[in-house]
Amino acid sequence: MAAPEDIATEAPPAGEQIHLPQPSILPLINAVGVSIAIIGIPISLVLVIPGLVVFFVTAAIWIRDARREMDELPLDHGH
Repeated sequence: MAAPEDIATEAPPAGEQIHLPQPSILPLINAVGVSIAIIGIPISLVLVIPGLVVFFVTAAIWIRDARREMDELPLDHGH
């Protein structure tokens, strides 16, 4: 736990922009893929394998996009 004197009490400079990730449907598709895989465990491998493929592909794309966004941030971006 940070000591009270270590906590910044100053507001960020006026006009500083806060970075938010771009809207994406990838988290939803990723969740659907893992859900299909989990539901398929007691039913059939016919559901497990495609569900895992969707999950891993969307996870890889999502990670790639996040890295690309982070690389585009200015070097002095401290958030």
